[in-house]
Amino acid sequence: MRGVILAGGKGTRLYPLTKVTNKHLLPVGYEPMIFHCVRQLADAGLGEILVVTSTEHMGDIVSALGSGREFGVNLTYRVQEDAGGIAHALALAETFSAGEPIAVLLGDNIFASPLAPFVQRFREAPKGARVLLKRVSDPERYGVAALDEQHIVSIEEKPSQPKSDYAVIGFYQYDEAVFDVIRGIRPGARGELEITSVNSVYLAREQLGYDVYDGAWTDAGTFESYLLANQMMAPLPKT
Repeated sequence: MRGVILAGGKGTRLYPLTKVTNKHLLPVGYEPMIFHCVRQLADAGLGEILVVTSTEHMGDIVSALGSGREFGVNLTYRVQEDAGGIAHALALAETFSAGEPIAVLLGDNIFASPLAPFVQRFREAPKGARVLLKRVSDPERYGVAALDEQHIVSIEEKPSQPKSDYAVIGFYQYDEAVFDVIRGIRPGARGELEITSVNSVYLAREQLGYDVYDGAWTDAGTFESYLLANQMMAPLPKT
């Protein structure tokens, strides 16, 4: 099983911080944001990790992470030349995956608790797809999963009237068929290949499982959530 970190995008919601550097290199706690992602996958036993980022930021990302030796992994890099969405970026991992299942982590998602247990669960039965859900107060910002007692029954991208408060957060696991799925989807309303469209195909095939994440988490994509990420990873000492 291999890991993929998606670290593209322009980070416009964090401007002017992102005028200086790539969003994923901004400090969270005591190290750059993307370091947390690499450590999560490394601690889950994923020794081969691909980082996908944009053309203008590739040099800085490579300079920061290097070969991966510092983290005990081997890092590979791919450039996403056009901002075509999460699924578009994931498609660049096909050759890297070498037919193995993959764990995909969005580079601006910060998890305070380990992802290793969820990776191990998928490793034991790496068929179909598995997503991570978390109850949030603002589900309209995310892909939202409607659940029955045991299964996901629908997923809707950024709904104005969410059917639940379970957000599909930025960690996904897929079998080797995911790249065929991506080739079969069409751009959504934003003109991008949405990861929700990929997950919906697996849902239609009755091959979409899920876990619920109870730990502290944030996507660090806005000033408010970026502040939360820093509070999570480097809490201020009590006075």
